[in-house]
Amino acid sequence: MDFLHYGALGDLSAFPTVTTITLVLLGSVFLGAPLWCFTALVAAACWTFGAPWWVALAVLSPLAVLTVPNLRRPLLSNRVLAFFRKSGFMPAISETERAAIAAGTVWLDGELFSGRPSLHALANAPYPDLTPEERAFLDGPVARACALTDDWQVHQERDLPASVWNFLKRERFFGLVIPKEYGGLGMSASCNSAVVARLASRSLPLAITVMVPNSLGPAELLSHYGTDAQKRRWLPALASGQEVPCFALTEPGAGSDAGGITASGVVFRGEDGELWLRLSWDKRYITLAAVATVLGLAFQVHDPENLLGKGPFPGITCALVPTATAGVQLGRRHDPLGVPFYNCPTTGRDVLVKLEDAVIGGAAGVGRGWQMLMECLAAGRGISLPATATGGAQLVARAVSAYAAVRQQFGLPIGRFEGIEEPLARIGGFTYLLEATRRYVCGALDGGQKPAVVTAIAKHATTELWRKVVNDGMDVLGGAAISRGPRNLLAAAYTGTPICITVEGANILTRTLMIFGQGAIRCHPFAFKELDAIARNDQKGFDRAFWAHVGHVAQNGVRTLLLGLTRGALAWSPVRGRTARLWRRLNQASAEFALLADVAMGAYGGDLKRKEKITGRFADWFSWLFLASASLRRFAAEGQPKDDLPLVTWAVEHAFARMQEAREGLYDNVRLPGLGGLLGWPGGVWARLTSFGRGPSDALGSKVARALQQPGPARDRLTPTIWLDQDPHSGLGRLEHALRACTDAEPILKKLKDAVRHGRLPKARPQQLLDQAVEQGILVDAERQLVQAAEAARQEAIAVDSFSLEEYLATAVRTTAAAAPAAAR
Repeated sequence: MDFLHYGALGDLSAFPTVTTITLVLLGSVFLGAPLWCFTALVAAACWTFGAPWWVALAVLSPLAVLTVPNLRRPLLSNRVLAFFRKSGFMPAISETERAAIAAGTVWLDGELFSGRPSLHALANAPYPDLTPEERAFLDGPVARACALTDDWQVHQERDLPASVWNFLKRERFFGLVIPKEYGGLGMSASCNSAVVARLASRSLPLAITVMVPNSLGPAELLSHYGTDAQKRRWLPALASGQEVPCFALTEPGAGSDAGGITASGVVFRGEDGELWLRLSWDKRYITLAAVATVLGLAFQVHDPENLLGKGPFPGITCALVPTATAGVQLGRRHDPLGVPFYNCPTTGRDVLVKLEDAVIGGAAGVGRGWQMLMECLAAGRGISLPATATGGAQLVARAVSAYAAVRQQFGLPIGRFEGIEEPLARIGGFTYLLEATRRYVCGALDGGQKPAVVTAIAKHATTELWRKVVNDGMDVLGGAAISRGPRNLLAAAYTGTPICITVEGANILTRTLMIFGQGAIRCHPFAFKELDAIARNDQKGFDRAFWAHVGHVAQNGVRTLLLGLTRGALAWSPVRGRTARLWRRLNQASAEFALLADVAMGAYGGDLKRKEKITGRFADWFSWLFLASASLRRFAAEGQPKDDLPLVTWAVEHAFARMQEAREGLYDNVRLPGLGGLLGWPGGVWARLTSFGRGPSDALGSKVARALQQPGPARDRLTPTIWLDQDPHSGLGRLEHALRACTDAEPILKKLKDAVRHGRLPKARPQQLLDQAVEQGILVDAERQLVQAAEAARQEAIAVDSFSLEEYLATAVRTTAAAAPAAAR
C-alpha cells in the first residue's frame, strides 16, 4: 500500500507546502510562540492538507490536553509531581543552600542561561564612569598612596611603612563604602574597584590592606543591617581609621563549608537583667586580625532557655567584638607565601558581650548571619579580587610589553619574534577582557544589582586569568623576572596570585559548585520554581513551571539546530560592524548551552551537583559566555575604536574556543539514563560540524602583540586604571621611558640600516656607526644623541638587581627581625 495516496500527501506537488508548514512550525518554536499558537498552526496544517480525521485526532488530542490546564493537571501534571515527590529524583535544597540561592539577584546571567538572550540587554547594560569627585580621589590620594609605597621595601620590612598607614587613615581609605553621613567617602562600586585596581598595580599588600575593610566585614554589614546606635558608634570610627576591623569566618573545620562553623555564642541573662552572649571561637586566615581593634565574628547561637523566643538553635549570627575584651586572643600571624599583609589566627574563650550591642542588627539580627553574609558576598565578590586581578594584569601588560620592545637579541627586539608574540597576545587579550569584566560587573552593582552567580564568575575567571597573565609575563622576562630586587615588577605578583585564587571561596569550589551548581537553579527560568512547587506540593505552580520548562527545552532544541546550521546568522545583532557576527555566535552558544544544561539536569537529577567534572565544564561554558559578552559590551561602550578591534576579537575568539572545549567535553562525558554514553558520538560530530570557534589566528595574535608594544592611545586604553610611575629611574617608569626613547629612535635606526643596505656605511652595530653617519651627513648630531640616549635607557631598563653577600644576608635578618606592626605604631 502506497502511503502517498492518503489525502493531500498523495500529491507530490504539495511537497513545497509541506516544507512551508514545517518551517512555519519550526519558526514558531524558534521564536517561542505559546503552546496554543503552535496547536492552532498544527490544526491549520491538518486542514490545509486534508488529513484524515483519525490523523487529526491523534495529533490534536494530546496538544489539546497540553494546551488546556484543567485537562493537563489531572491527566499529566499531578502524576509527574507525585513521581518527583516520591522518587526523590529532584534535588532537595537545604536551608543554607536556599539562603545562598536566594541571596542577591539574577541579572544578565539569567539572559545567557535562558538560551534566548536579549542581545540588546547585553549590549546596553550599564557601563558607568566615575564621578568627578571619585576621579579626583583616584588621581589624588590614591596616586599619592602609590607614590608613598615602595613594594620592595614593604616586602623587606614585612609591613607597610607607618607613613603609609597614617596616610591611609587620614584620607579615609578604610571608609570607601561607608556612607558620607557617617564620615565615610560613600564611593560607588566602580570607584571602590578602581581604587583597589590602581593600588594593586603598585603593591599587593597595599591593595589587600585597603580592600579588606571595604569588603565583607564590619563596615559593610553595619551599613546594611546595623541598628542606628551601632552605626553611630562604629561607622565614623571605622571610616577615620580610629578602629581597624577584621572579620572572622573561616575555621579549621569550616572553610568552603562555611555553614559548618562551630564558633558558639551562648545566650544568658546577666545580673543587670540584660541578655548577654558567652562567645568562644577558633578562627584562622583572618586578614588584619593581628592589628584589628574590632573583630567581626560569625558564630552559631545557642539559646538553651529560649530567651529570644527563636528556639534553642537560632542559627548563624554576626557580631562585633572589641579586641580589647577579656578572652580575645590575637597577635600571631600566618605567612601567606611571604606576602606581607596581616593574615592571622584568632581565638576567643568565654568572651562576654552584651547581645543588643554586639549582634549586628541587635536581637532581631540573631540567626540572620548566613543571610547577611550571602547577600554581602553576592556583591563583594565582584569588586575586590576582580579589581586586584585587573590592576595586576595591567601592570604586567605595561611592563612586559615595554621590556619586549626594548630587549634585543640577534639585533631585533624580542617582541618581534613569534615565540614572544604568542604570550604577548594572551597578555593583551586577557588584560582587555579583565578590564571589560570589571567594568561590566561594577555597572550592575552600581545599578543596585547583587548578581551572586555573576560575581562568582568574576571572582573565579579574573583571578585565574591573572595567574595566566603573570605566568606569561614571567616567561617573556626570563631571568629579569626571577631575579628579585627593587627593579623586579613581577616576582611579587607571581608569588601572590595563589592567594587571590584561594580566598573568598576557593576557585575549585567556585567553579564546580557555585557558578553552575547554584546557577542551574538560580539562573534557570523554571528550575527553582519547579523545586519550590515540589517542596510545597503546589500542583498549580508545578503545572505552570513544568510545562513551561518542557516548551523551553523544545524551543532551545530548535534554536540549537537552526543557529548551529547557520552559525548564528538567524540571530539579530544589536550592533553593526565587525563585531556583529560575534554577537550572533554568542546567541548560538547560549542556545546550545541551555539545551545541554537541561539534558544534564534531566539525566542526573539531584545527583548533578555531585558530578563536579560535569558541572565544572558547564561553569566554564557559562563563564566564557559572560566574559565574551563583557568584552563586546566594552568595545561598544568605548565607541568601537578601530585600534581596539584586534583586542576584542582576540578576547571573544578565545572565549568561543574555551566554550567549544567545554562543549566537546560534555558530549564526551554526559551519560543518559539507559543509554550510557550514546550522546557522545552524535553530539561530538555535531559539535565539530558547528564549532563555536578554534581560537584566535596567529595573524590576529601578531596584531595584538604589536599594538601592545606601541606607545599611544590604544595601549593607554588597555591599561586605564594602572598607576604609572613618572620617575624614569625607578619601577615601571624606567621601562616606559625606555620604550618611548626606543620608539623615537626607531626612524633614525632605519636610516642607518638603509645606509648599510646601499653601501654608504659598513656592516656593524648601529652604535658603532653613529659617528661615521654624522660625518657623512646621514644623521645630524641631535639624531645621534637621541639614539645614544635610547641605548642608555634600554640598558637601564633591562638591568637586574644584584647584592653583595652582606646585603643579601641583611635582607634575611630584616625579615626575621621585623618589629611591631606599623599599623599599631
